Amino acid sequence: MNNRILTSTALGIALLSTAALASCSSGGGGGESQSDELAGLTGEIGSKDFSEQYILAHITTELLNAHGADVEANTKLVGSSNVRQALENDQFLGYWEYTGTSWITYNGNTTPVQGAEAQFDAVKEADAANGIAWLDPAPFNNTYAFAIRESEADALGVATLSEVAALPTSDQSFCIESEFSTRDDGWPGLVSAYGLSDGDVTMLDTGVIYTATEKGDDCNFGEVFQTDGRIPALGLVVMADDLEFFPSYQGGFTLKQETLDEYPAIADVIAEVSPLLTTEVMQQLNARVDVDGEDPEDVAIEWLEEQGLI
Repeated sequence: MNNRILTSTALGIALLSTAALASCSSGGGGGESQSDELAGLTGEIGSKDFSEQYILAHITTELLNAHGADVEANTKLVGSSNVRQALENDQFLGYWEYTGTSWITYNGNTTPVQGAEAQFDAVKEADAANGIAWLDPAPFNNTYAFAIRESEADALGVATLSEVAALPTSDQSFCIESEFSTRDDGWPGLVSAYGLSDGDVTMLDTGVIYTATEKGDDCNFGEVFQTDGRIPALGLVVMADDLEFFPSYQGGFTLKQETLDEYPAIADVIAEVSPLLTTEVMQQLNARVDVDGEDPEDVAIEWLEEQGLI
C-alpha cells in the first residue's frame, strides 16, 4: 500500500472517529437534539422545592431538548401554589403536578376520588376548565403511607393497614408529623377508617420520622411519603392502604392547553418517559439525591441515558 492510500485511510478513520464522538455528545446536558419535532419550543420547566420535583424537571428538560426544544429547568420557586401560579402566568411552560394536590388545593374539593384512574380523570376534567392540560400520568403515587422496618413487619406478620389495626394495642405505635395529625385525609380520618388505636402516637418532624421508624424506639409505624428514597435505603416496607383511604397523588406533566395545541408532539415525547416512572423507580432516583448526595440534574441525565431516551 503506498503512502497516498495510507494517508487517505488514516484521514477516513479520523473523520469517522470525529463523527462518532459528535454523535455521542448529542445526548443530554445541552448536546444537539436527536430530532426536531419540537423546534421552536422555548421556556422554563418548573418544579416544586424538593428532590423528586428537581429530578422530574431535569428529566423533562433534557428529553424535550433531545427532540428539538430549547428549554431550561427552573427549580427555584417554593410552594405548590407559587409553582401553579407560575404556570398560569406563563412563567413556566409546564411542570409535574400531583392529582391529589390539584383536586384538593387548586380545585377546592374536600373529598378525594377513590382510585388512581378515577382521580386522574376527575382532575383532568376539572383543570381543562382552567385551561390546563394533563398529559397521561406516570404510575408513581407520592401519597401518604405508613412504613415499618422490614424485620418487624415479618415478625408481626403485617402487610396492610387493616392487619395493623388487628394487632394488639401494645404493637400499634405510630410516629406522625404535626400537619398530618389534624388533616381530614390524615390521622383523624385514618383512625376512623381503619379502627386504629391512637393511644401511642409520637409527633416528630418529617425527616426524623424515617430514622425513628428504622430504629423502632419511638414507634413501630411511621408516616412517610411513598416515593421517598429513604424507604428502601433504610430497609423500611410500606403497609398497603387496602381500604384506599389516602388520596391518590399520582404524578403527571401539566401545561397550558394552548401550548399543547401549538406543540402537540409534547404529549408524544412525555409519553416516552411517563410509563417508566414507577413508585419504585422514583424511590431509587430520590435516594440517589437524598441519601447519596448526588446532583438531581446528573441523576436525571444518567437515568435517561440508561433508558436510551437521550
